[in-house]
Amino acid sequence: MSNRTYTLRFASPDCTKENIGLVGGKNASLGELMEAGDEVQVPPGFAVTTDFYEAFLEEQSLGEYISERLATVDIDDDSAVAAASADIREHIESAELPDFLAEHLASAWQELQVETGNEDLQVAVRSSATAEDLPDASFAGQQDTYLNVTDFDAVVQRTKECMASLFTARAITYREKHGFDRDEVQISVGVQKMVDARTSGVMFTVNPSNGDRSKVRIESNWGLGEAVVSGTVTPDSFLVDKPVYKIVDRNVSEKNVMTVPTDAGTEEIEVDDDRRDVPSLTADEIIKLTDLAKAIERHYDEPQDIEWAIEEDGDERRFYVLQSRPETTWNDEDEARRDERGTSESSSTADRILDRL
Repeated sequence: MSNRTYTLRFASPDCTKENIGLVGGKNASLGELMEAGDEVQVPPGFAVTTDFYEAFLEEQSLGEYISERLATVDIDDDSAVAAASADIREHIESAELPDFLAEHLASAWQELQVETGNEDLQVAVRSSATAEDLPDASFAGQQDTYLNVTDFDAVVQRTKECMASLFTARAITYREKHGFDRDEVQISVGVQKMVDARTSGVMFTVNPSNGDRSKVRIESNWGLGEAVVSGTVTPDSFLVDKPVYKIVDRNVSEKNVMTVPTDAGTEEIEVDDDRRDVPSLTADEIIKLTDLAKAIERHYDEPQDIEWAIEEDGDERRFYVLQSRPETTWNDEDEARRDERGTSESSSTADRILDRL
């Protein structure tokens, strides 16, 4: 076990897509984003690796229990799958971390406290499965995320709950029906400093309605971005022409609710009346976000789906990128077009762009 890596800072040169098997898709993306340029700011954090997950299962004989519990389950019986899922998750969530793993996690937590200069650190604890970005599978959204986690004991518990979420009924059924062995899909967990967001949301570096790569679509709401991501609110929406930064379409909606942090995690509250019809982004903020979108797309060399947040402290505003993933709708369609045309892997960048338009 001495050669295993149990935690890895996002800023580590090893936290990249080459090590998705160790840190999972989300965490690898965060590590990659830290190399996307000085203008791309990522909240600091660390990955609890798949080595940690494997050691936890081994030390507590959880792998044996999981295999035995699933061996006799009829995958077409939803009730049986749900019962197995509940049993497996309870076993993982209630198991104690072995001392050596608890020490590794505590050390990473203390380093993050020092890095942020905050002993009262608030973090997001997010699942990062190794199979999220497989081209022929759709694992995204199957595992859990917990926001505004406020102390080490809670980090330990939320980490175990994220690992246990690899065995939701939906995830078990999906893997079985698509022929994935249990050991093929593993899980890492990301622990990342929370952003005290005034405004947050998502943006696409391609017009999601028609695939036009000369546009950026930005969607925003007050507070944390979960209300936007979950579809709870109709967000403000801005379509920006990348070359000239012109807003070619805008829709400022009535924003009735927003997600805010609380001692228990997060909750939805009503937006103050005087802000409901006010744009949640200013013109210069839209320009800054467009710059970020362009920088991130250049780094990955393909359209991206990006989560972002703006933190405001007096007159100071900080723009953070929380996650970036390939924009699947138009990336997949472009790949299909290239396959149909017999486009080789050595096609020029210009040819690839023309294929997408």
